[in-house]
Amino acid sequence: MEIIAAETHSYLRAKKKFPNVWCAGCGIGIALGAIIRAIDNLKLDRNDVAMISGIGCSSRMPVYVDFNTLHTTHGRALAFATGVKLANPKLKVIVITGDGDGLAIGGNHFIHTCRRNIDITTILINNSTYGMTGGQYSPTTPFMKLGTTAPYGNRERDFDICSLAKSAGATFVARGTVYHVTLLEKLVQQAILKKGFSLVEVISHCHTFYGRLNKEGTAVKMMEWQKEHAIPIQAAAKLPPEKLKDKFLIGTMWDVDFPEYCEEYDKVIAQFQVPPEDSEGKK
Repeated sequence: MEIIAAETHSYLRAKKKFPNVWCAGCGIGIALGAIIRAIDNLKLDRNDVAMISGIGCSSRMPVYVDFNTLHTTHGRALAFATGVKLANPKLKVIVITGDGDGLAIGGNHFIHTCRRNIDITTILINNSTYGMTGGQYSPTTPFMKLGTTAPYGNRERDFDICSLAKSAGATFVARGTVYHVTLLEKLVQQAILKKGFSLVEVISHCHTFYGRLNKEGTAVKMMEWQKEHAIPIQAAAKLPPEKLKDKFLIGTMWDVDFPEYCEEYDKVIAQFQVPPEDSEGKK
């Protein structure tokens, strides 16, 4: 365990950017550990990794890690990441976002990046609220749950993130939780290896705002909820519908192949490039 921790810590900007902004007990640190271990397991050179985020609790993550990093504007991480990937397709581009940043302010970027199938891995940490700005309801706040901007209960339906990504065109879609951290690490690895747009939704918790407003208890209690309500997709296939009531699925939801955007873009460029000998002849 000490060796694993030392490897994880070697990827952090420990002397420059700590202590972090996350509340004690927050799940984002667990997600960070899983992402670092996935990158370490794949033996990726950290100089070949670009981690990009927008604004929010989860979007502080790139600040703390020793990769190429961009901490950008609210909801625009995927737009910046698209530019980075097109400029340098050899980079492994990983976007860190939250449910508010990625699906509200950045919702349009999200669906079109899925549709474009550019080779970017997005880790979307879903804690059902805007944590950094005070607990406002987000696109994933469940129906009738409370937020500081929904004091009488949220009357909007929440997004099913994995279904949204699949229907918008993502070629790899998975869901994990910060409780099932070993599975989460494997899902992140699969997503990074996928050629095309890959999404991993990470169910996490915000005990400071969402948990307190909705009387869901401590961080430990909220992680116990994840344990009790998550069902691996393979196990769910063998269960009757009544056993799946109030549960959610974890694992790989969707994995297909489709032409990747950067490669297709290069084909267009090549189609209209004039060979050097022809160019000289014209002169």
